Amino acid sequence: MRRSLAFLAFFSELIALPACSRRDPVTASAPPGEIWLTNAQIQGARMTIEPARTRTLDLHLVTSGRVAFDEARVAHVFSPVSGRVTSVLAAFGRRVAKGEPLAVIESPDLGSARSDAIKARADLVAAEHEVQRQQDLFEHQATAERDYEGAQDNATKAQAEVERADLRLRMLHATESGSAAQEFLLRSPIAGEVINRTATPGLEVQGMLSSANIVQELFTVGEIDRVWVWGDLYERDLGKARPGQRVSITSVASPDRPVTGSIDFVGDALDKDTRTQRMRCSVANPDHFLKPEMYVTLSILIDRRESLALPRAAVIRSGDRQVVFVEDGKAADGRTKFLQRAVELGEGDDGWVSIASGLQVGERVVTSGSILMSAGTQ
Repeated sequence: MRRSLAFLAFFSELIALPACSRRDPVTASAPPGEIWLTNAQIQGARMTIEPARTRTLDLHLVTSGRVAFDEARVAHVFSPVSGRVTSVLAAFGRRVAKGEPLAVIESPDLGSARSDAIKARADLVAAEHEVQRQQDLFEHQATAERDYEGAQDNATKAQAEVERADLRLRMLHATESGSAAQEFLLRSPIAGEVINRTATPGLEVQGMLSSANIVQELFTVGEIDRVWVWGDLYERDLGKARPGQRVSITSVASPDRPVTGSIDFVGDALDKDTRTQRMRCSVANPDHFLKPEMYVTLSILIDRRESLALPRAAVIRSGDRQVVFVEDGKAADGRTKFLQRAVELGEGDDGWVSIASGLQVGERVVTSGSILMSAGTQ
């Protein structure tokens, strides 16, 4: 409260500065573009005056991004057969091994595939018997050669049908035998954690091998100890990001908790709709802080350079100009003189901005409190 009152009093004095001669006819007024302040006024406003120096600026490129699974560490599990889920064996967050059952699906497709395989083997046995019979008859000249050749052709077709039926069983990860002919075990293709699950008992599912237009994902199994973060590079920034550069990643959830990664891929083409180029960062995520589909901000360190720089708070906008207040000695009455000076800004980062022109190294500049002083020059 005291500080607010002090700022209010200081602001009132600044407004009155050009007319200060009315309070003290001996004291001269400050000319336009200048402000003359006593030490008490400077201390009351808690202004900071520092010499301009060169410093090392870390220049960053900031862009938006999205967290995604590392595609080598995730599996989206669909059912290859149509049917009804009778039992769910894997709960959320559970770790499963490769090949471990996730759910049981009662599927007529599986029963049909097993029946087709058994029938195909029986047809092959019958066809082979017929070939043997026709061969015996042909050798004793009791049948025509074309009948023997026809039996051989039928045996070849039967063998092809067996192979087709076996291939279908392998696609369903099933065998001809089984205590429950229609029970299909949906298994995990990789080892990992059950990250998402939509399968529930009684759910009717469409198989990937069916003609359905929409096939529902039943489980997502994966690891998020390492994730990918995809970012967008606009045309003006092309060439600034390269593989190997370090990236600091922050989220809306915890803006003060950056996660560090590195760029491992930069695309070669621009998206025709967004006019951006994609880049990818591989990020260690041992505490699972980053979640897939989370929106984040990426800050890429693109350069480090020495430059004359000031805190951003030292520079204010006055009309169409960027200005700073520079100390310019003492007035005749002992007050400190400050000049309003236009500057040209360069690149900036981390709360600092480089000064391209308008200021020299060593000149004393108001680095905090400038916004109050600007009222006294208007």
